[in-house]
Amino acid sequence: MSPVNLSVRDEQLRELMDDPDCDPVRLDATLRRFHLVNRLISGWDQVYRTRLRPALLDLERPARVLDLGSGGGDVVTRLAQLAARDGLPVEWTGADPDPRAHEAAQKTQNDRKPRISDRQPPRVRFLCADAGALLEQGESFDVVLSNHVLHHLDAPGLLDFTESSRQLCTGTVLHSDIARGRLAYGLFAVGITPLARGTFLRTDGLRSIRRSYQPEELATALAEGWTVTSPAPFRLIAEAPGRG
Repeated sequence: MSPVNLSVRDEQLRELMDDPDCDPVRLDATLRRFHLVNRLISGWDQVYRTRLRPALLDLERPARVLDLGSGGGDVVTRLAQLAARDGLPVEWTGADPDPRAHEAAQKTQNDRKPRISDRQPPRVRFLCADAGALLEQGESFDVVLSNHVLHHLDAPGLLDFTESSRQLCTGTVLHSDIARGRLAYGLFAVGITPLARGTFLRTDGLRSIRRSYQPEELATALAEGWTVTSPAPFRLIAEAPGRG
């Protein structure tokens, strides 16, 4: 087997879970297991501490935060938990146009059992909608974020998604994704194995890395006004002010 070429982005790969006819049982298992994967590799606890929490505190009023392309809902739910522990009043929304992801997010929300330390577990509003639908409905948010969405998009889709996210936002937009690299690929291939049985996690995760950008590539692909940084190993964040 020839080695995988990670020097260039492989835009032709398609992830299994993006197939509307994929195995629904494996898809549901994948979406439900994302909370473990994202806690391990996505770094949103750090992003919350260093970027999101300060932005919420600066508002000095209840905030509205949108997770665009929220999938199974684990990232926005985790951020809601962190903000609740800090006593921050936030209205959280997760939006995804895929009805399968929307259903999984609602199930996860309904199945969540409060822990003893949870006085009032934070609730998240989940919508089956894309950015265009939210704009048509007149929605507006103080912060718009996404996790692992950018690498799924082709060039026109990337520009449309990121511009729409700015139009929905009055404050800060944060899109987090994978930074493509050989070490990231090798570590994920080994580390995901214990969690991957019965899911698309290993195949799609490796394909995601191959489809992902390096920081300078993403900066070039985005329109003017975006800043791309690498806040942690194997991670990148595209940030811009909102236009709403």
